Amino acid sequence: MRPAVELVKPWVSLEGYVRTRSAEARCEAELARRFLEEGLVRNAAGKAWQAWKAVLAGLAAKSLDLLEGAFPGVRRTRDGRALKEAYWIAALMPTTRVRSVAQLLAGRYGEEVLYYTLIALDLHELQYNGPDREGIFSRYRTEEEARRDVERLVAAVEKYLSALQ
Repeated sequence: MRPAVELVKPWVSLEGYVRTRSAEARCEAELARRFLEEGLVRNAAGKAWQAWKAVLAGLAAKSLDLLEGAFPGVRRTRDGRALKEAYWIAALMPTTRVRSVAQLLAGRYGEEVLYYTLIALDLHELQYNGPDREGIFSRYRTEEEARRDVERLVAAVEKYLSALQ
C-alpha cells in the first residue's frame, strides 16, 4: 500500500504544488475512464470533475499574477497566518470560484479552458442529481449524454497536463 500523498501548499512550494495537482489530475482521469468502462457514469462524472479541478488549480498556481489582480485581499489560515486571496483560491479551488478562475485562465491558456470548466460544472451537478429527462435537476437527459462529456473532459485533462509541465 502506498503512503498518502500530502498536497504541498502553493505558498510553500509552487513547483511541488503543481506537480502534486498534476499527479492528482492523472489519477482522477484514469479513475473516470475505469468507471466509464464499468458503466458507472455518475461516478465517472465526479472523477472527471475532480481531475479538471486539479488541472485548474495547477494552471492557477502557474498564473498567480492573474489571480492576484482579480482577487485582491487577504485570508487568514486556521493558524492565523495572513495569506493572499489568490493563493487561497489556487490551493483550494473552491467550486464557487471555478468559473471566475477559468475566465481569467482562458486569456492565457485558450478559450477552451472556460468551455471545459462549464462541462466540468455540469458533470459535478450530474454526479449528485443523476440524469433528468425533464432537465430540471441536471443538464443531462441521459447517461449517454453525460458519458460523452466525461470522455471529452478526460481528453482535455490529458491535453492541459502538458501545460503544467
